[in-house]
This record gives sequence, structure tokens and C-alpha cells, in this order.
Amino acid sequence: MPAIKPTCVRDLKLRVNLADVIGRVVTLRKAGGSRLKGLCPFHNEKTPSFHVDPDKGFYKCFGCGKAGDVITFVRETEQLGFTEAIEALGQRYGIVIEYEEGAGPSREERSLRQEIFEIHELATEHYHQAFKAATPVGTFLREYWTTKRKFAPEIADEFKIGAAAPGDDGLAALLLKRKFSEEALRQCGLFFVRDGAIFGLGSLRPRFRGRLMIPIRDHQGRVVAFTARQTDLTPEDDPAREAKYVNSPETPVFTKGNLLFNLDRARTAVGEGRPFVLVEGQLDALRCWSVGLKTAIAPQGTSITETQLMLLRRYHLQVECFFDSDAAGQKAAFRFLPMALKAGLEVRFLRLAGQEKVDPDLLFLERGLPVYAELQRDAMSAMTFACRSVLPQPTGASSEQKSRAAQAVLELIAAAESEVARTEFVAETARLLQLAPAALQRDFQTLTTRQQRQNAARPATAPTAPPAPRVTSGVTPEQELLMLCLHFEGVGKPLSRLVPHEWIDRNHPAGVLLNRFLGEFEHDAWPGREHLDPLLETPEEKALVASLLFDTPGCDDPAKAVSEGVSQLRNRALEPRLRQIELALANIGADSNSDPISLLKERSEIQRQLRQPLRLPATA
Repeated sequence: MPAIKPTCVRDLKLRVNLADVIGRVVTLRKAGGSRLKGLCPFHNEKTPSFHVDPDKGFYKCFGCGKAGDVITFVRETEQLGFTEAIEALGQRYGIVIEYEEGAGPSREERSLRQEIFEIHELATEHYHQAFKAATPVGTFLREYWTTKRKFAPEIADEFKIGAAAPGDDGLAALLLKRKFSEEALRQCGLFFVRDGAIFGLGSLRPRFRGRLMIPIRDHQGRVVAFTARQTDLTPEDDPAREAKYVNSPETPVFTKGNLLFNLDRARTAVGEGRPFVLVEGQLDALRCWSVGLKTAIAPQGTSITETQLMLLRRYHLQVECFFDSDAAGQKAAFRFLPMALKAGLEVRFLRLAGQEKVDPDLLFLERGLPVYAELQRDAMSAMTFACRSVLPQPTGASSEQKSRAAQAVLELIAAAESEVARTEFVAETARLLQLAPAALQRDFQTLTTRQQRQNAARPATAPTAPPAPRVTSGVTPEQELLMLCLHFEGVGKPLSRLVPHEWIDRNHPAGVLLNRFLGEFEHDAWPGREHLDPLLETPEEKALVASLLFDTPGCDDPAKAVSEGVSQLRNRALEPRLRQIELALANIGADSNSDPISLLKERSEIQRQLRQPLRLPATA
């Protein structure tokens, strides 16, 4: 990476207001003097323990121990390297970044991804200026926006809504003039590239013509793609002329199943009593935003992916699904349900009682934010929605109809990870389908037993019992796993998927570093052990890493050693609670306030986790 002048780094820290940067991610409030506080973006909490001191230029969370300056914050929240974080801040605040002599990045040195990000930012501004221009195209699309779609001009400015002209609008010429590489222009998704021609202006044909342009941002706020809405200006020779909406193709920075529209804004608005609201399309989400419902998000099309739901879970567990009430919308909602249960999300389905057909865009346009309270009041639980979808009228249904409906719902319930949740779902389903609870519970046990046998019949990739913890005198499992990550970097990515962050003891440097390193592996931002300096924040951390790199791991099988280390983490995290439950069950008396049923369910869940084999996921 190019070396940035230390004087430039110091100047940037002085000129950029820390509270402004953190305020993009965290809602900050006064905490006495010049200090501010809010909910920590690095761990889930209900009481604010994340403190910011703009005068000193530092932040610290008294809950999880995270601390740093403006560069550290951008690096950790946007998964950027040290140099990339400084360059991002410079671009955002108009600060020229100065490099050591001969160290500045040439055009060839810039990464393809960074080029495409820059191309999309320029394209966003280009389309937006065309939307605002006093031209026939700009006038037509502004009229379309305000009259036909009934959005305020301010929303267009806020989200950088744009206009693509029916013919060549000069975007290709602008990007060629900026000397972006041929590879970046070929892969950015904004053009059809004519094969066989000399690469240049004549070989680049705009992909989007005569359409309303909606920028698509990732959860960090970077423009990665566009959704283009068909209008009367869309030319007849457009290859996708009949498609109402056309998305950018997948590119090195855009995979449609990995992001959700408006998540960059909605993630800062969710909280207790403020769940995500999942709607079908970008314009539905924009309508929600325009009336004050700031937690609305939308997929790229109605296909929800597990990756999108795991991304949501990082920010909040509660999701309200509000798809159109037509057949396509309800089918999409039903596909969404098992994935949401598997991801551990708490799901409800919004509706208006007495209304069969509801369009979120039209509903909020006509009735504004107050109708949201009605939707929440009439909302259906996950099981109510599932049961009504497969058997709308259980009263009077035949036993065969009820059996088929029950089987469909039980297969959904089996996707849930929590045994406690499964038990509650089965009881609720029995009530909704008017079935005997005991009989339905037996059917569910039969289903899960069959699934377990099918899974057991597959080739085993790990032992059926968890490996015995290896006792290493004076060495914590965090330190052991940290050493394995440093010496066998290939285990880092699968390890990041295997270890919940709450199992890691972050009260010592090894735990802090393991947690941080796994975060880098998880987001594909691991710089390699030769370039760790930007990741090390204290002299203690630097000394620990130097010591671990100097030593040689005493193991022949890294995967087995990792499994043993994770087993120690798991046992240390779960066994104390299991002992508490056993003690509580042994001392339950007539005057006890403990609920034995809840304790038994919790004990069963912990025992299941402790029995489950720890398999290191395969690397990509």
C-alpha cells in the first residue's frame, strides 16, 4: 500500500470532526461537558455505553472495550485498511491526501474495486444532475417523479435520484476523460461493450436509457449499482424495453443477494420497538422513508437470501415483512419465512384487517405514517401467517387437508435453530390448525428424526462427538487460536464462521486481537500477517503478535487444533450456565420462583449445543 505522509494523517485528524463521522452510524446524545454517548456499533446493548470525546478525538465503549480515533472507527465500521480509511475520509471531506515521495498510487496500482466505486459515484452525480437539468429529459422525469409517482423533490435530492437520457448522454466520454482503466469500464455494469471494436467511446453503449435511475448503496453507503425504472422515454431498441425495472448486472462490487436497499440508513434507525420493515421494492422503501418510517429496507427483487438475513441480524433481530398482498408478494413472503427462522430472526407480517389487497406504496401515500400503527396492531405472528397461507379456513377442513397443511408448517418449524422456539411454534400451530397438540408434537418428532437420519447417512467430515479439550498450561484458548490464525491463515475465514463473538473473552489482549482478527477474516479484509501494523492498536498487542509469530505451533493438524480450541471456548461459555440450571432444578421447592419447564428447556438446548460436533467450515 502507498505510504501516506504522517503530517497528512495528523492534519486529517485535526480537520475531520469525530462526532460527524460517528454520527453517520450512531445516534449521539449529550453526556456531560463536550462528551457524547450512544449505543455501541460494535456489540448489541440496550443502555448506551459508547462515549465520544470530539475535543480529544477519541471514542471508547465501556461495554465491549472498543476504543480508537476517527481512522480506527472508519476502518472497523467500513472494513477498510489503514490507507483506504484515510483515502475514504479525504474524499468524503475534501482533504487532499499526500503520499511519501514516489509512494502515491498510480492508476495501475489502484484496485479494480476502488475504480468501480469511483465510477459509480461519478455516474450517480451525472444522472442526478441530468434529473435536475432544465432539459426535456430532466423536465419529463421530474414530472414523472412528482406527479406520477407523487414523491417530493427533496427525496430525489436526498437519495440522488437520476435520469438516463434515451440516447448517449456523455457518461462514457466523461469516464474516459477521467482515464479509468479499460477493465473497470468493462466491468462496472454501466455499458454494453461492443466486441471486436477498438476500445474507446465508440465501443461503449449505455446500458440504461430513458429510465429513472435509483442508486443502490451497500450497508456502508457506497453506490454499488443502480435500479432503472422504465418510462415513456425508454427507447424501443432497449434490449430490456418491456422490463419495468432493470438492475445493474453483478460486478466485482455488486452481488444482488448480498445487500438490501436502504440498509445503510435503516441500520442506524432500528432499535428496541423499531424493527426493520422489509418491503418488496426500492420505491416502496422510499415511500416509507418519505412519510417518516426510517427502518424500511428492500431486496433486489423478491428473492431473499440467507446472506441478506444474516446481514440484518448484525444490526437488529426483529423484522416486519410487508410485501404486496398479491400472489407473487405472498409467495415471496412464504419463501422468506424459513430462512428468517433459520437466521434466528423474530418475524411478524404486517397487514390491515379486513383488506385483502394492500400495496405498501399506495397505502403510505394515501394515509401516511399513522397507518403503520394499524398495521402493527393487526400484524400476524410467523406461525399465524404460515398456517393461514397453507390452510386459510381450518374450520370444516378435512383431516387430509389439515395433515398436509401441518406437514408444510412443520417443515418450516424444523428450520428454526432454537429448540425452545420449535416447541412454542408447534404448540401455536396446533391451536391455529385446530389439531391435538400431543399428536402434532409426535409428528414433529417423527419429521426431525427422519431428517437426522438423512443427515447421518451423509459422509461424515468430523467426529460425532466433540473433541476433548486440550490442556495447555498457562495458554488461553484465545491465544492458541490466535497463533493458529497467524501461522495457518487459511483457517481464519472458516473459524470466523464457527465462533460466536460472545464466546471470546475480551478481557485480555489475546481475546481482543482474536475478536478483531476474526472480524477481518469474516469481511474478507484480512491483510496478511506481513501487514498487520494497521490492525494493532497498543504496544501490548504488537508485542503479543510478535511473540506468537516468533514461536512455532506444536501441532501437525491445524484443523484439529482449531476444533479443540473452539471446544474449550464453547465449554467455558456454556457449562457454567448448565451447572446453575442443575443447581436450580435440584433446589426447586414449593416457595421457589423458578419455572422448572423453562429451566428444562434451556438445559436441553445447552446440552444439544454441547453435543453438537464442531466442524471447521471448508474454505472458499
